[in-house]
Amino acid sequence: MRRRRGIELGYWSFIKKIANLHFLDPACGCGNFLIITYRELRDLEILILLELNKSGQLEIDVLPLIQVDVDQFVGIECDEFAVRIAEVAMWLIDHQMNIKVSNEFGQYYARLPLKKAAKIVHGNSLRIDWETIISKENLSFILGNPPFIGSKMMNEIQRNDLLAVFNDAKGAGVMDYVSAWYIKAADFIQNTNIRVAFVSTNSISQGEQVGILWNILFNKYKIKIHFAHRTFKWTNEARKNAAVYCVIIGFATFDISEKRIFEYKDIKGEPLEIQAKNINPYLVNGTDTTIQRRQKPLSDIPSIGIGNKPIDGGNYLFTTSEKEEFIKIEPKSAKWFKKWLGADEFINSHERWCLWLGDCPPNELKQMPNALKRVEAVKRIRLESKSISTQKLASTPTRFHVQNMPLTD
Repeated sequence: MRRRRGIELGYWSFIKKIANLHFLDPACGCGNFLIITYRELRDLEILILLELNKSGQLEIDVLPLIQVDVDQFVGIECDEFAVRIAEVAMWLIDHQMNIKVSNEFGQYYARLPLKKAAKIVHGNSLRIDWETIISKENLSFILGNPPFIGSKMMNEIQRNDLLAVFNDAKGAGVMDYVSAWYIKAADFIQNTNIRVAFVSTNSISQGEQVGILWNILFNKYKIKIHFAHRTFKWTNEARKNAAVYCVIIGFATFDISEKRIFEYKDIKGEPLEIQAKNINPYLVNGTDTTIQRRQKPLSDIPSIGIGNKPIDGGNYLFTTSEKEEFIKIEPKSAKWFKKWLGADEFINSHERWCLWLGDCPPNELKQMPNALKRVEAVKRIRLESKSISTQKLASTPTRFHVQNMPLTD
């Protein structure tokens, strides 16, 4: 009997605990992450109350015992329309969960009039001081999926936001937009027990971005990774279906003994959980070591430089079958074809060819009317470009914008 009483007290204590958790999504969009989190908390609360009801503890009215509410949730979003949707969506999920309470316990339950609301703030998350929105002392978790925008795809405002957050740290210009939320969150959670987890593009755990971002997170902010989902493919049902390769990284300023890595053998499938002693920035069980970008190779070997950039609208590039068909109608072009080897061709063993006419004498070019058509098409494409530098290239249509032609094997 005493043991049962202890279990019941534990249940009540747990309900009180989850009713005092507070969540921030600093890039909340229409509130999806906040909505799901709220729904799961309410489901957990209902399960506990159902368990207590089995022991006859809830013969009194259950309704006053519902404690989890929408005012435990805070969001920041730059799109005002999305802000309004998130506000209403939180009330809608609250209503749905209230209906579930009514069905489970046979007592009509509704929170009317609406007295509490999620706090969804309209503003630029990277420029706002988050503590003006929610006190660190009240916050338990930061979560979300900040915008997936590559370093070369950002507009001027976004780039300035990122550089401001990085405080113009060396190399910050190559970072993806999502990395700014990692820095902002790491700074915010100093001297707290707040935990953070973001869905991100997997680029922040690969290549040169690792050395820049994680050196700051480790050395300046003393971050420790608690769990990580390695690369998986994330899709949604939106009209413009997002299909990106993501990771999820959970971290805080304090360490824990039990760390978990979720490995995906099939990036579209379910993960396999692996226990880890330490999770490094490459999301493997290992020391917190990062590989820095180098300008020169470690060994005495040829360096890798930039390749060729045609800006040709595809007119000079051919598959093997396309090349063979072109040579049938333009036999003299055969000697001007060069093998085209880029990253895709090298990694996936694709074979492509380039019609390189930059060294072709004008008198020979005139004898190849089909090749001339390609040259005229390239000239037209370049002239129609909005880029002034590309327009200038129209004066030399047989040559590439960037060209590094090997003279030896």
